[in-house]
Amino acid sequence: MSEVGGGGGEVLGPPWSATVRRGVDGALVVGGVDVRRLARTHGTPVYVLDEVDLRARARGLRTTLEAAFAPVGAEVDVYYAAKAFLCVAVARWVHSEGLAVDTATGGELGVALFAGVPAGRIGLHGNNKSDDEIARALDAGVGRIVIDAADEVDRIADAVALRQRGPVDVMVRVTTGVHAGGHEYISTSHEDQKFGLSVVADPAVGGGRAALDSPAVAVMRAVLARPELRLLGIHSHIGSQILDPGGFVAALGKVLAVRAALATTTGVLVDEVDLGGGFGIAYLPGDVALDFERIAKDLAAAAGDTAAALGTPLPRFSFEPGRAIVGPAGLTLYEVGTVKPVRLADGSVRTYVSVDGGMSDNIRPALYQADYHAVLASRPGAAETVPARVVGKHCESGDIVVRDVQLPADIRRGDLLAVAATGAYGRSMASSYNLVPRPGVVAVAEGASRELVRRETDADLLALDLG
Repeated sequence: MSEVGGGGGEVLGPPWSATVRRGVDGALVVGGVDVRRLARTHGTPVYVLDEVDLRARARGLRTTLEAAFAPVGAEVDVYYAAKAFLCVAVARWVHSEGLAVDTATGGELGVALFAGVPAGRIGLHGNNKSDDEIARALDAGVGRIVIDAADEVDRIADAVALRQRGPVDVMVRVTTGVHAGGHEYISTSHEDQKFGLSVVADPAVGGGRAALDSPAVAVMRAVLARPELRLLGIHSHIGSQILDPGGFVAALGKVLAVRAALATTTGVLVDEVDLGGGFGIAYLPGDVALDFERIAKDLAAAAGDTAAALGTPLPRFSFEPGRAIVGPAGLTLYEVGTVKPVRLADGSVRTYVSVDGGMSDNIRPALYQADYHAVLASRPGAAETVPARVVGKHCESGDIVVRDVQLPADIRRGDLLAVAATGAYGRSMASSYNLVPRPGVVAVAEGASRELVRRETDADLLALDLG
């Protein structure tokens, strides 16, 4: 069989990255590289990143947003949400495509800085920033820090004063009450959760001044009272894996109203509004990802109309996509081990296909009941398919990689299995449960592969164990 990764074969399409196709001999090819070669060279399991696809998504999302907001006279910045997945190479790729980088921890900040992303093009988030993380951000000169709690105002301002430097740009993260996203754990703008500050006042206050008497505005006033800080803007992130654009439009209206109310009472009209990320992607065949062009145009139109009604000029807008850029660009390649037909109570049979990874390299199915799609990747397989469940090698019944999928009836030990759209929150949420070393990350492009993050080894695990 040929493994040169030539130009023939069937393009798979979503949820796979743009270069994934099935070669003429039935094996998958990604970025011009046959997956059998990837398995031999890099081992399994392995995360595979399609560099061309990732770059195109980053560039396309930025240019789409810029083009949509230009007619209403608003400029746009796009920050790559590092939490989805960050390594030195990815930080360099997104920076080269014109994106800034949004970090949520000192570790993410350190990787972005090491990659050469200019500090002014990095933002620091986090609901529980340590003093060390604040100090590191200030010393590096990050472009902005997003305040998530009232006590951060004085903590950041005092740290700036200690350094005897000019005002530092900060934003205040607000919760608008707009509930959006998939699982409850990734809906981040309802009131009963840890992020941000509510734009709704304490009911005891009354008086119809909800926005002005809210915790969020109280913190903005506190920022304005500290000369070490400059209130750059208001930040809103309503959730993750959002497929309905209505939530973004609703949140936008609330944030612009708070901005206008703050200006009326303080005379300060903040320069920027950040609408976060959360753009949903396709995980299964037939899924429809959020239409970026549509949501960009809808948001731009709503921004123009709302600002006109409020009598305020438009701010600069920023967005923080992560999954939408890296998610579809990645796949995970496994080797099949045990194949076990299991007769169910209703008399039907489900084939359990065990692979050499599992919940340690993709926790989302266990944590969020997330759905994924898998295919036999190393050969064509039988035309007949059977109901299957792809499971891992961990000591948990919930160690499920793909809950329901049709796989060829002749799937067997030694086959390669590919799972689509694992670029986001696979490696970044990976663990070494059962002391299984974490997989490496490999980039593919134009027929070549290169290791971005090396595979962990038993020696790595033992290096942390002091005995």
